[in-house]
Amino acid sequence: MPTRIRLQRHGKKNQPFYHIVVADGRAPRDGRFIEKLGTYNPMTNPAQIVLNEDKAVEWLKNGAQPSQTVNRILSYKGVLLRRHLQIGVEKGAITQEQADVKFNEWKQAKESKIANAKSAIENEKRSNDKTRLEAEKKVNETKAAAIAAKRQAAAEAEAAAKAEAEAPASEEGEAPAAEEATEA
Repeated sequence: MPTRIRLQRHGKKNQPFYHIVVADGRAPRDGRFIEKLGTYNPMTNPAQIVLNEDKAVEWLKNGAQPSQTVNRILSYKGVLLRRHLQIGVEKGAITQEQADVKFNEWKQAKESKIANAKSAIENEKRSNDKTRLEAEKKVNETKAAAIAAKRQAAAEAEAAAKAEAEAPASEEGEAPAAEEATEA
């Protein structure tokens, strides 16, 4: 019975969510499994991985073969390094304390790298939001200026129309007075 560590798909259409499981190699992808080791959510940035590392190391030591994607996930979480160091301890090449120190150093470096990547993503998002907001402000200012110009032109046209309407009335008022002057 060859066992595989692989992903079992869950979630909606276009929103995948996976369980990391140990299953018989002959079982269907979403079928029966032996044990659930964790979850994997690729929709977040960076991807969210929850994994029971001790059980994963135990299954790898017992001969379970990971799929390609799970192999990358296990490598990302340090399970393969931990297994490698554990084999060195069993062979007597290094002590358990040395293996723990190496693993903890690697884990701290990995966590700082992930934290830097998250902060870079957040900074990029903030800068993109800021540039988008500035562009929106410019567009809104341009629209406001155009509306103000239209209102100004309409007010000037209305003033000109009033002036025209008043001008003939005053000319008509002056004409009878001039006629009266010539008659007298």
